[in-house]
Amino acid sequence: MKTGAEPKKIAILVGLLAVAGIALYMNMFSGDSGASTPAPRRAIPAPVNVAPEPVVPVPDSRRTARNNGNSGSTEVKFHQGPERPEDRRDPATIDPTLRLDLLAKVQNVEPEAVMRNLFQYGAAAPPPPPGAPPVPLPKNVPKIAINTPPSPPPTPPIAAGPPPAPAAPPMTFKYYGYKISKQDGSKEAFLLDGDDIIIAGENEDVKRGRYKIVNIGVSSITIEDTQYKSTQTLQIQQEAAA
Repeated sequence: MKTGAEPKKIAILVGLLAVAGIALYMNMFSGDSGASTPAPRRAIPAPVNVAPEPVVPVPDSRRTARNNGNSGSTEVKFHQGPERPEDRRDPATIDPTLRLDLLAKVQNVEPEAVMRNLFQYGAAAPPPPPGAPPVPLPKNVPKIAINTPPSPPPTPPIAAGPPPAPAAPPMTFKYYGYKISKQDGSKEAFLLDGDDIIIAGENEDVKRGRYKIVNIGVSSITIEDTQYKSTQTLQIQQEAAA
């Protein structure tokens, strides 16, 4: 039986066990330390104020094309001469000769004293001295008619007359019935003035002659105000009659 090889195997086995124990120790403690140690935070840089870049408007090709084809475009087009070809004058028939004789004839025209020669540069003619007769206007000058609105017709005067008579105040009577006499057929009306009961016939005065009964009807009564010389008709009051 060989005993020399046993210590060597035992040493190798002890070494393997030691390596396994170290590995197990590192795995256990490395997991705890990773769970307890917080992860490092990322540093956030401070904001930097940067000036905004200028925005340059870019023309829209579609809008430009649409405006060119639109009749409402702001482009101004100048027309020279007639638009129809048949109305245009043939350039070969135009005389390019400069008529100096006509220009000299215009220059030889003497302007009036109050006018200024447009073909000569210089100061204007001095005004006429005071007391000189006024320069007559050219003859055959039509006058401009000024249309002025017609004046309104005069307001007719209001005839002054006597002031209107004052209106009578409304009566306070309440007509609530009447009776007819069997002997002569005369009528008597029943009136209520506040708390006063008045019984009067036709052509009789009431209220100390202030009022007069003119006519007694079935549904109305006519009373005259002797002070204002006016009459008022009062309808029968069904509530007062009840």
